[in-house]
Amino acid sequence: METMAPQKMRIIAIEEHYATLDFIKTANIQMRDQYKRARGPGATLTERLCDLGDLRVQEMDAAGIDMQVLSLTSPGVQQMAAADAVAIAREQNDILAQAVKYYAERFAGFAALPTQDPDQAARELERTVNDYGFKGAAVMGHTQGRYLDEEFFRPILESAAALQVPIYLHPTRPPQKVIEAYYTGAYAPNISGLLSTAAWGWHIETAVHSLRLVAGGVFDRFPGLRIIIGHLGETIPFLLSTINRYLPREETYLERPVESYFRENFYYTLSGLNNLPAFLGLLLQVEVDRILFSADYPYESMESACRFLDQLPVNPADKERIAHGNAER
Repeated sequence: METMAPQKMRIIAIEEHYATLDFIKTANIQMRDQYKRARGPGATLTERLCDLGDLRVQEMDAAGIDMQVLSLTSPGVQQMAAADAVAIAREQNDILAQAVKYYAERFAGFAALPTQDPDQAARELERTVNDYGFKGAAVMGHTQGRYLDEEFFRPILESAAALQVPIYLHPTRPPQKVIEAYYTGAYAPNISGLLSTAAWGWHIETAVHSLRLVAGGVFDRFPGLRIIIGHLGETIPFLLSTINRYLPREETYLERPVESYFRENFYYTLSGLNNLPAFLGLLLQVEVDRILFSADYPYESMESACRFLDQLPVNPADKERIAHGNAER
């Protein structure tokens, strides 16, 4: 009797990035050596980032990834002047839409939003979701030191909730005053740069932004709003019980305990952080239905992310949820 080969598990990666050369130049993105991953001969980081075609698809095939949900790379448009952000976000969304249309089975999109102009950002989210079928938006952290809990940004959150699409809250550099106070010390400038970004600051910055959304009552005003954060929760799962203990309802006046918002309004991705203890901590805090696969391509390895997924100590049904089921749902 002939044995059937096991069916390949579908994998959707939802924090995967792209750019254009014009955007890299405009945003003054420095592709510094310390952020380049050793991949051997072949395409450079910039080439991978700017490819929305065959190179990307070939590397997805080699890793075993079926679909990438693409977002404009950090720092996005959040640190630009408002008029520039409006124009560039629309331009980049149109470019992404063409790639999504051509590779409909392989790519999906998160919109770039000019958060400096919330009304324009809300309209851009509606346009890209309704006209292009985008799956939500990616916001690259704070907007020149302002955070999404402020009433100023209400139109964006209102639009996302009404459209029933998530906002991926992606890390960015902390405000300069925070960098000067926290991360500038008796060490070389490159250490300050790494402490304020990949080694620590990115994650804490995103955790603080997320806490502000909860403490500010955003989810009481918009109960259906969904926020996605990466890197296995950006340190929040480790401290969730403490956060809940010291922010009781009699102090916050929120409708629910703080921890319930992180279990019901937030989703969490791997983002190439292939660390088993951190994953287990997240799993024990929020359960499997809140966890989504991502590789953080091209900054991290799709192959390594897929190996980590394959080795997770969860049952096959839960692994399917993480790999694709939660994203599809």
